Amino acid sequence: MKIIKLLGAVAMLSLPLLAGAQTVPPYGPPITLDQAKKAVAGAQAEARQNKWDVVVAIVDPAGQLVLLEKMDNTQNAASEVARQKASSAALYRRPTKAFQDGLAAGGAGLRILRLEGAVPLDGGLPIVVDGKIIGAIGVSGVTSEQDGQIAKAGVDALLK
Repeated sequence: MKIIKLLGAVAMLSLPLLAGAQTVPPYGPPITLDQAKKAVAGAQAEARQNKWDVVVAIVDPAGQLVLLEKMDNTQNAASEVARQKASSAALYRRPTKAFQDGLAAGGAGLRILRLEGAVPLDGGLPIVVDGKIIGAIGVSGVTSEQDGQIAKAGVDALLK
């Protein structure tokens, strides 16, 4: 049974890397400040609706900060965590939840711990427009799952 789990974890982590551009969108032009503001507004609306205090970070495809907003009463460490989640999602071109799930699977998934800048916490999502990654969003301040929900709301608001 352990071997089956190990093979599953290896397959899960290897497929996106082996498939290349077929499963991972290419980089596009960097997100604009107006687009970043729209994504942050959507994320904050979701957070406020649920009475959650969070930090929302938006980065460009190179993982460089474009916009960061911290809601009142959010823990101080959340600013850096949100930025790191966004950067990880942009640089590795995948949701940070993929790293969280791979690490949780154990076995070969533990190799994630050696990937520089890979954040194994839900809440970081690439922002894909016209099939290309223009940046990423990172959210921190509540549970990992809730951070992911807020990040998705931010991306959805931008894409409307």
